[in-house]
Amino acid sequence: MKSMRFYFLMGALLVVFTNRAQYMDIEEPHRLGGEVNSEADELFPVFSKETSTLYYTRVNDPESVGGINDQDIWQSEWNGQNKYAKGQDFKELNNKYNNSIVGFNSDESIVYLINSYDGKKDLKKGISYAKKKGNSWGAPKHIAIPGLDIEGDFYGFHVNKKGDVIVISYAGPKSLGEEDLYISVKENEKWTAPIHLGSKINSSGFEISPFLSEENDTLYFSTNGQGGQGDADIFYAVRKSDSWTDWSSPVNIGPQINSTKFDAYFTISDGFFYWSSNRDSERSDIYYSTFLPPPSLMASAIGTDVSVFNGADGAIDLTTKGGVAPYSYTWSNGSNEEDPTELMKGTYEVEVEDAIGQVTKVIVDINEPAEIIEQIIEPISESVVEISIPQTIIYFDLNSSYHNRENKMEMIAFCNTIQNKQDKKILIESHCDKRASENYNIWLSEKRMVRTRDFLVSQGFKFENISGAYKGESELEINCDECTEENHTTNRRTVIKVIK
Repeated sequence: MKSMRFYFLMGALLVVFTNRAQYMDIEEPHRLGGEVNSEADELFPVFSKETSTLYYTRVNDPESVGGINDQDIWQSEWNGQNKYAKGQDFKELNNKYNNSIVGFNSDESIVYLINSYDGKKDLKKGISYAKKKGNSWGAPKHIAIPGLDIEGDFYGFHVNKKGDVIVISYAGPKSLGEEDLYISVKENEKWTAPIHLGSKINSSGFEISPFLSEENDTLYFSTNGQGGQGDADIFYAVRKSDSWTDWSSPVNIGPQINSTKFDAYFTISDGFFYWSSNRDSERSDIYYSTFLPPPSLMASAIGTDVSVFNGADGAIDLTTKGGVAPYSYTWSNGSNEEDPTELMKGTYEVEVEDAIGQVTKVIVDINEPAEIIEQIIEPISESVVEISIPQTIIYFDLNSSYHNRENKMEMIAFCNTIQNKQDKKILIESHCDKRASENYNIWLSEKRMVRTRDFLVSQGFKFENISGAYKGESELEINCDECTEENHTTNRRTVIKVIK
């Protein structure tokens, strides 16, 4: 099948297209309606953010200024309701020669055009520009690139948004095929001679319609020399260093955009991208598509508790779903592992980030068994006879470690019966009912024991003379299957007693 190349500039597409496209799916292409596309060829879609107007080039239209073999600039305004207005000939910049808008600078004060304004067709093959003057444009002026000598009808340009780099497509002195890609850089307000981009980019076929990402690190172009879906496909390559000849191997942008026929003149604006293709007819039409939103990033985690008191064998099993791989992990303890191990008791938080910047957070608690308190019971001297061991029992509210009014009064009464508090040794044993998990009940009984100890200290007992045990649900006073609320209350006991 013959390549559908046309004798006009190919592509000063001033766009922003980042590597984000490499990570995201693309929705099915849509063909613009009859307001834009016609029985002629529509190419070079360039969208103006300033005026919400789509500019494009129409070729082989009998109504063109120069007749059916001419090409003119057309425009169609976006009406804000998923539709363009009826296209109109942009007469201000059209003449009897081949005319095309190939891009704007960043603030749209400069328009880049085919150099067809010197009064004679093909007198100087190259690129020109015009500056905005109010609501109209000044006279186009030729951009001089030293050593650029274009012969034949097939050539193209792309100017980056800053206006200091031009990528050129033409059959130059070092070309490997029909047209190769070259680059010229503005230095001290002058353009350098074209530099061949090398054999990684160029092939024995043709490379056309080039454009650069905003960061100048990714080059997009159409070629028939790298394989692909059909006659010409759109590819991208990544610049590997500061050199303009150091590129990665080109990658096909994918079957959602490329067809079995001719695809080129790719541009993007506000998340929508446009290109020209003859996939559905003999003539090229303008198509558009956009990125499908990436799947939401989600994460969950299961913690494995420490096996012994003050141990360090806890672990976390993190599961990440959705988002775009690869993922990175930042844990609150400094770990970057997906599943950290050798953890002590504590609360751990992880921030998971995917390849496109989505972030989610997960918090995991790692617990440990209660400390086993060994009680040393001193033998009672035969000469000492204890009539009774002073003690009291208080009961806590459900899921609470705070003293209520009743158990405060009970503890005050108990304390008032004890003489020489500074000499007395006290044992506190704290228990829970069995309505929560074992780990939770150990934690809750410890909290109750600690608060009770602090209360006794406030009443005159010495801190170092108080020992405690928090047993969770391990020693129920009433071991019942269908416990009443009274049974549960009895099990939520904390026993305070003098042991010496």
